[in-house]
Amino acid sequence: MTGLLLRSSGEGAVNVEHTVRHTARALGADASVLLVPDAAALTVTVRGEARTVTLRGVPEVFRLDQVVALKPLVQDVRAGRTGLAEAHRGLVAIETSPPPYPWWLKLLGIVLFTLGFAPLMQSTWYEVGATAVLGSVSAVLAVTADRFPRYAPVLPLVVSTTVSVITVEVFARDTAHGGPVLLMLPALFFFVPGDYLSAATAELAAGFITTGAIRLVYAAFLLVQLYVGVLLGLYLTGTSTRALFDVAAASDLPRWALFLSWIVFTAGTLLAFAIPFRLLPLLLALVYVTVGVQSLATKAIGETGGTFVAAAVLAAVTTRLTLRPKQPPRLVLLLPGFFTLTVGSLGMRGLTTLAGGYVIEGFRDLLKLVTIVTAIAVGLVLGAVLAQPAHPARRGGHLSSET
Repeated sequence: MTGLLLRSSGEGAVNVEHTVRHTARALGADASVLLVPDAAALTVTVRGEARTVTLRGVPEVFRLDQVVALKPLVQDVRAGRTGLAEAHRGLVAIETSPPPYPWWLKLLGIVLFTLGFAPLMQSTWYEVGATAVLGSVSAVLAVTADRFPRYAPVLPLVVSTTVSVITVEVFARDTAHGGPVLLMLPALFFFVPGDYLSAATAELAAGFITTGAIRLVYAAFLLVQLYVGVLLGLYLTGTSTRALFDVAAASDLPRWALFLSWIVFTAGTLLAFAIPFRLLPLLLALVYVTVGVQSLATKAIGETGGTFVAAAVLAAVTTRLTLRPKQPPRLVLLLPGFFTLTVGSLGMRGLTTLAGGYVIEGFRDLLKLVTIVTAIAVGLVLGAVLAQPAHPARRGGHLSSET
């Protein structure tokens, strides 16, 4: 179970130790966990005899169906309804279960995910059309990497290079359609580590210094890898880095298209991250709540304050929901709404704008990235703290929020 929690700790490792310790106690043992983002040292003590094992796993959020399935199993163990042998069989069944959707539905999900995000970059039909092509290319490469795992470490570099070449050669010839970076970003959004950046900052805020610092370095590495891929695309096509300007085209999308884009985005998120489709109505409601709160708060107190308020509200609502035994874990509820805060794209925009020689605009985007990441992280921590029940030990549902 610790290994599965570690591999699915894309939200952060804050609750892993608490979940493992209390589950072990329900089975008559004591457990302690020493965590870093990609490894855990688990010590289990039974009748005075201790055994320590080391587990490794790259944190990710690509099989959230397993996270959903783990929660009721943990609840049954901690309520005394499931013994050790049955719990082991259940855990093995979860870890060996096939993905809920075939490869072609995951491919479709990534395309929908990018299409739903496109209007946030530029609300133009041209942006949507370019994203349909570029997002399909990204999706094909991502699905192919699933079949050939040895290529996964260089996947962000390969995807960003490919997207950069196609954008420059096909879609960015007319500056009236906006800057090349704005055309590329929706297709790269699936690989941008915005969730890792915010999870790392939240871990630092919660006192998990080593875990948060390591995750922050890893997120920065993924971001730089995407940035290098964009530059390689320019070099391969003989294009000057001065082409990396960050100017949006005039909007021509109607408001109804912007409203419906979040439905496309949420449906794509479910397919791309293997979330059970029965959760679509709930997750869609959370997405619209997050977007609505952020929009209203931004008008009142500015973008940073609006993002902070939206993150706090999202964290509070999802924390309260996960206290109910039949609701999915917080990570699953949080993810689609979190993506709407678009923190990772700021880093890409800042780096590529700097590479294009636009120093003031580039540093402005990077400063904005640091500010927004911190606002999201502190908002998530504050919302979760405020939403916790006053006496969690008396609430049976409390434990379910930690898986």
